[in-house]
Amino acid sequence: MRHTVKMPRAGETAEVVVILEWLVEPGSRIAAGDPLVTVETDKVSVDIAAPVGGTLVELLAQPDDEVPIGSPICVIES
Repeated sequence: MRHTVKMPRAGETAEVVVILEWLVEPGSRIAAGDPLVTVETDKVSVDIAAPVGGTLVELLAQPDDEVPIGSPICVIES
């Protein structure tokens, strides 16, 4: 089953975050709760955890991309 991961809220007021670094390469297996991507808000950098376990199959956002909260960022297949 494919799960499209959407950018969760990374701060109380942030509506947009910047992707700093992917911590997992496409093709890698991950568990729910593993760090997936580091993002930056206007106030802080934070790691976003994978909401589900499986294999990361596609990145939908790249480093330096500005991503609105709720936008798709990657696809994980379980």
